Amino acid sequence: MQRRVFLLATPAAASLSACGFALRKAPNYAFQTIFSSAAETSTLGTELTRNLEAGGKVRVIRDPRQIDQAEAILDVLLDQREKTVVGVNASGQVREFQLRTRFRFQLRTLKGKLLIPPVEIVLQRDITFNESAVLAKETEEALLYRDMQSDIVQQVLRRLAAVKEL
Repeated sequence: MQRRVFLLATPAAASLSACGFALRKAPNYAFQTIFSSAAETSTLGTELTRNLEAGGKVRVIRDPRQIDQAEAILDVLLDQREKTVVGVNASGQVREFQLRTRFRFQLRTLKGKLLIPPVEIVLQRDITFNESAVLAKETEEALLYRDMQSDIVQQVLRRLAAVKEL
């Protein structure tokens, strides 16, 4: 029985390696030090810093007095959360909200050369509302914002990794 499983698994493994399949690796960035102008209180900035430093190849500088040590500068132009009423019932009570996260940034060198021109990432999610489950809806809202934040961080990391030279 084990021999049969092995014989069936071997061609599957060989075909995966032949098609170029590989596990995702930590990206290689064109810089080793980067200054981030994200606010200290920004959870998105904190998550971005954590993800950049996770590979061990990049050091993030947050102190503006040490900006001259950075090879690249990540200017955070906008980091904003919005909550808009989308739907109401016949008596005027809110039934649906739209949650939106906007993040605008640019990447430049210390000398001012733009590596990534100003770009805005906007994500939105719809959430229903029910007065009888306010606490649960607040928790759901926080989870949706956290999910959007993680998505934005991954998009920013991919864009930073796409920069090949300073």
